[in-house]
Amino acid sequence: THAPPVLEGEQADVARALRDTVAEDRFSITLLEGVTGSGKTEIYMEAIAACLEKGLQALVLLPEIALSSQWTGRFARRFGTQPALWHSDLGTRLRRVTWRSVADGAARVVVGARSALFLPFARLGLIIVDEEHETSFKQEEGVTYNARDMAVVRARMDAAPIVLVSATPSLETLANVGAGRYRHLRLGARHGNASMPQVRTLDMRADPPERGLFLSPVLTSAIRDAIGRQEQAMLFLNRRGYAPLTLCRTCGHRMQCPNCTAWLVEHRARHILTCHHCGHNEQMPPACPSCNAEDSLTPIGPGVERITEEARATFPDARILVMASDTLHGPAATADAVERIARREIDLVIGTQIVAKGWHFPHLTVVGIVDADLGLGGGDLRAAERTVQLLHQVAGRAGRAEAAGHVLLQSYVPDHPVMEALVSGDFTSFMEQEAEQRRPGFWPPFGRLVALIVSADTPEAADMTARALGHAAPHLDGVQVLGPAPAPLAILRGRHRQRLLLRARRNIPVQPIMREWLSRVKPERGARVDVDIDPISFL
Repeated sequence: THAPPVLEGEQADVARALRDTVAEDRFSITLLEGVTGSGKTEIYMEAIAACLEKGLQALVLLPEIALSSQWTGRFARRFGTQPALWHSDLGTRLRRVTWRSVADGAARVVVGARSALFLPFARLGLIIVDEEHETSFKQEEGVTYNARDMAVVRARMDAAPIVLVSATPSLETLANVGAGRYRHLRLGARHGNASMPQVRTLDMRADPPERGLFLSPVLTSAIRDAIGRQEQAMLFLNRRGYAPLTLCRTCGHRMQCPNCTAWLVEHRARHILTCHHCGHNEQMPPACPSCNAEDSLTPIGPGVERITEEARATFPDARILVMASDTLHGPAATADAVERIARREIDLVIGTQIVAKGWHFPHLTVVGIVDADLGLGGGDLRAAERTVQLLHQVAGRAGRAEAAGHVLLQSYVPDHPVMEALVSGDFTSFMEQEAEQRRPGFWPPFGRLVALIVSADTPEAADMTARALGHAAPHLDGVQVLGPAPAPLAILRGRHRQRLLLRARRNIPVQPIMREWLSRVKPERGARVDVDIDPISFL
């Protein structure tokens, strides 16, 4: 191995504690919580080193395989070798080779996405789940499971320690720490002499952008100043495409997906309207399909493409890069984009949630959140928690080296608890308040949820199956069934959808209740019932 990095103070203490955990050679769960830029990766690499010294294998789960490029670079610098990679973009031949080398113990460190959990490790000695709060660890299609929770199960089966890593741990994980089930290690300071970024809200009611624009004057001048100092800036908007809705100015017709109850999103670069739920594409029509008025179709609201258009007009000399899942195709393109930012070939990065991952951009000093209120609507019980986590992670890209970082949140509700938590940086108090709101109603993590999603070819079949499930619902102490009700996405890929939600106290085993309930109902012809235990999505 190469020389390990010099760790000092609390970093050295935490690294020593993790090495000791690996040395114990038994199942244990540790939360490694550290502010963004505190060196969590370097510290858990010390645990990997301890695992390798014992001749055991280590598994690192990342929420976004695009992250693996920067991660493997850091790993190679630390250990002088490349880890084995496992993700859905691997070709069949590479898969076979990796599978065998994991099974015979030759692959000592595996870094991968969710499915790496199921590899046949010969001698698994450590599991790391990086960014454990990320919802992408939950598989929504096919067999639904949460890779973070399954990683804990796998660690128990292999009698191996597991480390959950995050700057913004999930409420579920914090509740387990509070109950004494998980050990808690904390890093309160950034690595080196970097300071935490200054965060402030821009009240969009008091200081609105010019008509037809989306960036406020304060934000544009902050970006202009950063670029003038030869530093980098970032704009974040968690919305792909040009505009989330296209409307006819003459008759009010909205361009809707023929297969889903969802608006079509304009992707201007490709001259198409697309559905982000089912993938349906169609050309942008020259006239309104409802009233035939020409040139009357208007984009409503901004997507990342529209912000890019505004940025190009506002900063004509800036070198701009867009990071979104539909502009970066695959890990190689993402790795190339990250390299260009690191080499300072880019002045302004504009991105969706892919920029919130654990990237290290040392020259980036100004981050603008275009619409900080975006994630707060909808009927998602974790909306506030997720918004704080996402925006805190985005903010954490700023000021990670010598120059101070500044984060500007554009919001119409600057006094919302989420905005106040982001400005103060007091994530712990916010999560304590969030817990207090959920505890009385036995909402997760203080209770269990199970979603039943009924889908059918016809609305009648969906309705009758959902009603039958409602009539057969269990009547038990500590258990409540909500619904049936049409799903927020009432039609998806041409299928009509209804939802029911079972809520149970934490100590009640839900699997036998569900088996008994489902056994009493025969779905109508053309209908199916999907069960999602501990749901993350409520669409």
